[in-house]
Amino acid sequence: MNDDITKTPEITNRGVNLQMQQELYQSPSEDAPMQQQAQMQAAVGVRCPSCGTMNDEGAMFCASCGAPLGKTTCPNCGAELDADADFCETCRRYVKKDVCSFCGAHLNDNDAFCPECGSPRGGIVCPVCHTLNEFSFCKQCGTALTEDARQLVAQVSAMPEYLEMQKLASELQQLDLILPYSSEREQVQEQLNTRLRERVLTLLANDRGIATPDIPKSNSKRMSKEEYEAKKNDRMQEIAKILERMAQAPQPKPAMVRNYAMACRPQGVRLAWECNFKHALHSSPCGCAKPQMGGKWIILGKDTKKEIKDDK
Repeated sequence: MNDDITKTPEITNRGVNLQMQQELYQSPSEDAPMQQQAQMQAAVGVRCPSCGTMNDEGAMFCASCGAPLGKTTCPNCGAELDADADFCETCRRYVKKDVCSFCGAHLNDNDAFCPECGSPRGGIVCPVCHTLNEFSFCKQCGTALTEDARQLVAQVSAMPEYLEMQKLASELQQLDLILPYSSEREQVQEQLNTRLRERVLTLLANDRGIATPDIPKSNSKRMSKEEYEAKKNDRMQEIAKILERMAQAPQPKPAMVRNYAMACRPQGVRLAWECNFKHALHSSPCGCAKPQMGGKWIILGKDTKKEIKDDK
């Protein structure tokens, strides 16, 4: 929408910009009662969740940005939904019958397959975990289910940020296999065992006539609890920084946000997707009603008490 259109009297009468409201409150005037009356009139109506513009009561779309206003109900379970939500978090079903859930293209009533991406309207069964999905990535195991999704994964996997993040995630997995020392006494005992091993191997080599044998070092990677936790926290913080940089910005199509976020998900790390809609934690963006508002992956510790919505 260009500037000439947004400044027409017709559009201005139907929506009051937030900046204009702030100027009404801040500008000094001798006619205070008239200002208060104007402010009260501006406050009556429906505030746009996207741009903040106040619209007339009963308006279906924002006069400023065109976003849907008000509430609707889920066609499957009857739960109340925002007008621009495409997913019901109550019954966990996709609700937009005229929009492809896989790519965001328009669908006609008689389309059994999306004319853009070719995905079936009834969903795709994951070949790995056999879950029926309405999106391009499996909400249960994260498998890419469409050709477009597989290509997106290949593109994201080649990004330097993703490669660094996956390297850190692999190091975290290796750390999980290490049992740290439970006490200083256990650490001292480990050192004594190492010295005993070297002494025995040296004596055996001497018996074979090798005066100065080359004894291989022990492969033990055990460490103190403090060192173990420090290494884990360091890698988790580095992954969190990368996830922050790769956070998904708002997009017009919810499918774009879901697909990109799922393609960016690192393997081997316990995560949750924090949406910008309600700042709730989902196991993936597939369970968010309005992913078009953006969101990001966050790392969860093993013993986290943060609540994750049951959107599987």
